[in-house]
Amino acid sequence: MSLVHPSLVRPFFALRPAPGRAAEVIAPPYDVLDSEEARVLAAGRPWSFLHISKPEIDLPAGTDPYAPEVYAKAAENLKKMVAAGVLRQDGQSCYYAYRLTMDEHVQVGLVAAASVADYDSNRIRKHEFTRPDKEDDRVRQIDALNAQTGPVLLAYPHAPEVDALLAAATQGKPDSDGVAEGVNGGGVRHTLWVIRDASAIARLTELFDAMPALYIADGHHRSAAASRICAARKAASLAKGAAHTGAEPYNYFLSVIFPHHQMRILDYNRVIKDMNGLSEPAFMEKVAENFMIEMWDEAVKPAAPGEFGLYLGGRWMKLTIRPDLIPADPVGRLDISLLQDNLIAPILGIDDPRRDRRIDFVGGIRGLGELEKRVNSGEMALAFSFHPTRMENLMAVADANKVMPPKSTWFEPKLADGLASHLL
Repeated sequence: MSLVHPSLVRPFFALRPAPGRAAEVIAPPYDVLDSEEARVLAAGRPWSFLHISKPEIDLPAGTDPYAPEVYAKAAENLKKMVAAGVLRQDGQSCYYAYRLTMDEHVQVGLVAAASVADYDSNRIRKHEFTRPDKEDDRVRQIDALNAQTGPVLLAYPHAPEVDALLAAATQGKPDSDGVAEGVNGGGVRHTLWVIRDASAIARLTELFDAMPALYIADGHHRSAAASRICAARKAASLAKGAAHTGAEPYNYFLSVIFPHHQMRILDYNRVIKDMNGLSEPAFMEKVAENFMIEMWDEAVKPAAPGEFGLYLGGRWMKLTIRPDLIPADPVGRLDISLLQDNLIAPILGIDDPRRDRRIDFVGGIRGLGELEKRVNSGEMALAFSFHPTRMENLMAVADANKVMPPKSTWFEPKLADGLASHLL
């Protein structure tokens, strides 16, 4: 038995909407909306991919979304969409150019199957911890469907020739085009072109193979689940005495890979329930030890790293951290870490933002008005606005084999589910 040396990425036979059906099919990612939001969004839309990614919407209200019948329903719905001709599998192995358009922002990436072996060896680099329960959910979903339907969002480093090849691929008539409606996805245009040309496919594979690394932006649970599926299926094949070549589809996972310089990260802000027993003057006195404080006439959208907005008592202030408190460490110098280590933990007493119920997180897509609303309502006592984490910061943390603090990045626009799936 000869083992295939995996390429970093490879073309695949995508399962995707039939011509003219993309707008009926594509849906927001499974993890940006809850079951009830999905139920409302899919109402009157029998071919929405939410029937596959959130199949509990087709079962009685209150059904546990992790129950076995939910995964069985997803498989049934996928078969139904294929049988109806709404989804079709390409007859040849292809790459796909994928353009996201949100207002004035445009980014173009490659839909490809990425190597599990390169994920396992950390050439496809992580920056987040995963939760076992969320991994288990993705493993069960992939196993039930025998397909990966949720793409992992990846970034590639500086590669002008790849950028040019993808731009060239988007010049003709698209093969799929649709606007995704719904939570955090409304108004985003998703456009796909099939790259069938053998020379373009070969050159893209070669150019990616020359890259030192790819970076996971979003989809740590999906990629971890793909790795577990691969290991389990390889072990099962070997136990039966069957061949394992490394070329089987389960050795790869569905991904969309954008140039890092096109990706857009929004601020990921914080709201906090109380001031840890401190009066407002006592709290501000402690803040002044590590930050310069300026009163502000409007909502503070920090213009540079090291700057933060503070909304307290109906007014905004701009905080600027003392430069001598910024370490060289790629994790410690992140704005999320600077505020956590110099204010949220020592002054507000929130040492573990993953588990402490006194803190909540607000994605920048909701605007700074959402911070004011939650404080003014009395639900929260104060709010902090952040300068967005930069893609270069994320890559530096991943290159150092370290992990970013929770809720450091909010990528926008989001990918659509259903535009292309990878059958195993």
